[in-house]
Amino acid sequence: MAKFFLLSGALNALLAIMLGAFGAHALREQLQERMLEVFHTASQYHFYHALGLMIIGMLVLQLQPSPWFKWSGWLMLAGILLFSGSLYLLAVSRIGWLGIVTPFGGTAFILAWLSAFIGLLKN
Repeated sequence: MAKFFLLSGALNALLAIMLGAFGAHALREQLQERMLEVFHTASQYHFYHALGLMIIGMLVLQLQPSPWFKWSGWLMLAGILLFSGSLYLLAVSRIGWLGIVTPFGGTAFILAWLSAFIGLLKN
């Protein structure tokens, strides 16, 4: 599980940087200012939680195995897909209903960090 979260974190960090650069350069002339901000927010949270996945992987390696860390990693992955994914798509497609998905990703992020906290507390 540790290796999976470490690899997922590294891959997601790579994707976040690539998508952030794409948004900043290739989309600058294509998107309205507000949609560029939305894309930037997606990239920021994507990167933060890619690092979070790597932290979870390191915690799994260093501490006793805990279902809380496993939940934390899976929730971070879900959050990246739902939160950042919906914002990336919203920015480039302007499909308004995608904004409904974003809070579910935010909730996954919150629960991921709560799970990490509980895992550390119980360890």
